[in-house]
Amino acid sequence: MEQIAVIGSGTMGNGIAHVFAQSGFKVNLVDISEAALEKALKTIEKNLDRMLAKEKIDEATKTATLANITTYADLKAGVETVDLVVEAAIENVDIKLKIFEDLEAFTKPECILASNTSSIPITKIGSVTKRADKVIGMHFMNPVPVMKLVEVIRGYATSNEVTNLIMETSKKLGKVPVEVNDYPGFISNRILMPMINEAIISLFEGVAGVEEIDTVMKLGMAHPMGPLQLADFIGLDVCLSIMNVLYEGFGNPKYAPCPLLVNMVTAGYLGVKSGEGFYDWSHGTKELVVSPQFKK
Repeated sequence: MEQIAVIGSGTMGNGIAHVFAQSGFKVNLVDISEAALEKALKTIEKNLDRMLAKEKIDEATKTATLANITTYADLKAGVETVDLVVEAAIENVDIKLKIFEDLEAFTKPECILASNTSSIPITKIGSVTKRADKVIGMHFMNPVPVMKLVEVIRGYATSNEVTNLIMETSKKLGKVPVEVNDYPGFISNRILMPMINEAIISLFEGVAGVEEIDTVMKLGMAHPMGPLQLADFIGLDVCLSIMNVLYEGFGNPKYAPCPLLVNMVTAGYLGVKSGEGFYDWSHGTKELVVSPQFKK
């Protein structure tokens, strides 16, 4: 595979485009918004400059990486000649299914269709195409240029050939791919999200405060950040969505989202993206300040 298309130019999409382009692939970055595409290119250049300052790349690599990216505001034009599509649109099942219906119509029959979804079943996504054997999950971690893991999810019909090819392609990006099967939450979120949900339940029940819960997990379990801080970074709406996928997928009450999480999302307290969640982010991200609603 030489030519790649990335659908969606947000945080995940521009990161995925960055790593493919830096690894020598020709990348078509596709988004319906021209403004979003411009912002994505600026973000990629800024991240490359940061790597340049740390002497992780040289000027020639930066120039070549940017030259490998072409932007498109039209889906058909952006995908009709590529060998692999990586969809990184918003985590909404209806939007993703519509994109894959369009990809079925617009791409070459041999083109592999991948999704960066963090929770939506690959088998379900593949079912709206006529090539379920060529549909697979490539779940990158955020920030994409830094994090090494790629969770490679094979749907019920995904072929061994396609799985092996995506595993090898991930390695060419300098990533460490891990193959998993297509069940709710895959592995990363099946383990991570219930931990975050349990931390929220502990707060909800008054077992400990925000700082205390995060400190226990950072200093006691060597986590780089506590689960409540991490939830704020991920987005509480995203956490709730994934918990609902687990709850509906398994029908097990242990996956029921905490009522506090539901209330916060309903009220618009989404974490960093809204300026307040378990922490107050109005001052930026350099200093942790517990949200006023949780101060003792």
